[in-house]
Amino acid sequence: MRRRLALALGAIAALGIVLGFRSDAGQPDATTYLGSYRWVMDDPHFGGFSAIEISDTGAGFVALTDKGRFVEGQLIRDAAGRISGVSAGDLILLRDIEGQPLTGRASDSEGLALAPDGGFYVSFEGNHRVRYYPAPQVPAVRIAGHPDFQAMQINSSLETLAIDARGHLYTMPERSGALDRPFPVYRYDGDGWDIPFHIPRRDAFLPVGADFGPDGWLYLLERALTGPGFRTRVRRFDVAGDTLQAEEVLIQTRTRRHDNLEGISVWLDGQGQTRITMVSDDNFMVFQSTEIVEYKVDPPLASRADEG
Repeated sequence: MRRRLALALGAIAALGIVLGFRSDAGQPDATTYLGSYRWVMDDPHFGGFSAIEISDTGAGFVALTDKGRFVEGQLIRDAAGRISGVSAGDLILLRDIEGQPLTGRASDSEGLALAPDGGFYVSFEGNHRVRYYPAPQVPAVRIAGHPDFQAMQINSSLETLAIDARGHLYTMPERSGALDRPFPVYRYDGDGWDIPFHIPRRDAFLPVGADFGPDGWLYLLERALTGPGFRTRVRRFDVAGDTLQAEEVLIQTRTRRHDNLEGISVWLDGQGQTRITMVSDDNFMVFQSTEIVEYKVDPPLASRADEG
């Protein structure tokens, strides 16, 4: 699968260079693009980032690769609050429930959610599952799966993982099974999974990352592989119990505005403004890059407080 993707992306990149494709962001007025930083590290395991979480201060971060590696670091910011550098520790290989390092399909980690107790949850799409880690270098803790997980498509399952204010986990597959079929959202409350709602599937975009923002809304990062590269879209939804009450499109870019953005974190900066930080998966390809991209977004048009 990865080799076929590499060949396809190589051909697409070459075509883009020959034809001179260019693109610009197409976000609405409520969204402001703040900048992109190209992150590099002298480590053979660097790359393939599928998830990121930013601290409340906007400085600390943790990130996850799709090879089962976890890293912690600091974002260096200039006077305007834009990223000007990255300082990161070692890329730590996660372990399975027996304490053995993850290998092969079992290491295809995609979604990341930070637990209130300081641990973190990870979703996997090789062997479709969710695991809890008290710390990066200890055995994983088993989380019972939903019966649907095992029937999901290889390399297209549990890409996203988010945690709400109650500590409930939410995940969804990258593919729904049909172009006109919405994406089921699976919720874990500590005892078991249910499917409280579905998210409508629109156009060619597929979900690759999710996070609950400080406003309580669910932010969904989606991507589409079209023409010479990737397009990015971010939607947010007002989750009220078992329903979605609103949907807003915040970001929708043209092809090649950014690289293959897969991880998303939503947080408040020092001025009380909501920021979206995203990281790209370079697929370990020389013609792609690891980007950290940031946008500022206005508050939702509607909120449960307004409705109450």
